[in-house]
Amino acid sequence: MAVTKFPTPRRFPSFSWIATGLIVIGLLVFAWTGYYTVPAESEGVVLRLGRFSHVVPSGLHFKVPLTQEVNRINKQILEWDAPRSEMPTRDKLYISVDMFARWSITKPLEYFRRLRDERSAQSRLDDILGSETRNAIAKHDLIEVIRTTKNRKPLRDETLSQVAEGSGKIGVLQEIQKGRTAIEQEIRDAAKIKLAELGIELLDVRFKRINYNPSVVEKIYERMISERQQIASRFRSEGEGEAAKILGDRERDLSVIESEAYKTVQQMRGEADAKATSIYAGAYSTTPEARNLYAFIKTMDTYKKVISENDTLVLSSGSELFRFLSDASGAAKK
Repeated sequence: MAVTKFPTPRRFPSFSWIATGLIVIGLLVFAWTGYYTVPAESEGVVLRLGRFSHVVPSGLHFKVPLTQEVNRINKQILEWDAPRSEMPTRDKLYISVDMFARWSITKPLEYFRRLRDERSAQSRLDDILGSETRNAIAKHDLIEVIRTTKNRKPLRDETLSQVAEGSGKIGVLQEIQKGRTAIEQEIRDAAKIKLAELGIELLDVRFKRINYNPSVVEKIYERMISERQQIASRFRSEGEGEAAKILGDRERDLSVIESEAYKTVQQMRGEADAKATSIYAGAYSTTPEARNLYAFIKTMDTYKKVISENDTLVLSSGSELFRFLSDASGAAKK
């Protein structure tokens, strides 16, 4: 007789084991997701079911799994480095401005609600600081942006300063009202109010580099060359005036010297002629030989002045010159 065997019914775990397993799994999940850490340089913004709940400091914290989410907000001093951009000054000169700033998050909950992350914050900083920088640059002349403070005076050549006094605005820098430091403060004060609404504190704003636009550099050089040429022309005109004055003084002094010398010469000649005449007169009044000698000398002097080397003389036997020559030749034969 065959015996029929029925399969043994399968046993299922009891409810207590199922509950125990669920509890263990729940403990493991809680142990894995029920706590979190916030680094020392950050703060945590806690969201409960997608809504903002509260802010926690750095350290170890517990949370309700699956219902709470933690976003870490950096509370260190952060940097903003603006891309170089071109903007006009009040005197219509385009310059290339490169800036940087330092900022920090002071209201993490407001910051996370408005911006969410640092990338969005950098974008808003570009918009706000870039706009305020353009406004500040457009309200001031180039010299205000270049000079550090209004109290810092540029080194000046005293010679150029004296030349510039009579040359209008040649080489004369306009008076500085504020300076670059004050303009940076204006940008910081204006942007600080707008950034405070985003939970951000603006700590500092600085110009890193300011350059002329390439299209303006040539005009600046032309202006500098023109000013220097005008100063050089003024120096040349003053030099020519001094040279003319010196030449005039020289001509005047030469005329005075020549007139004095001519006067002295004429006086000496007059005195010599008077003395010679006196000597001749004295000699003429003494003896016949002296009178003949005087007449001979005077006649020779006269002929010396009127007869040159190439002249030919035709003398009569009764002329005075012939008489003197014949007397002289007869005396020589004796």
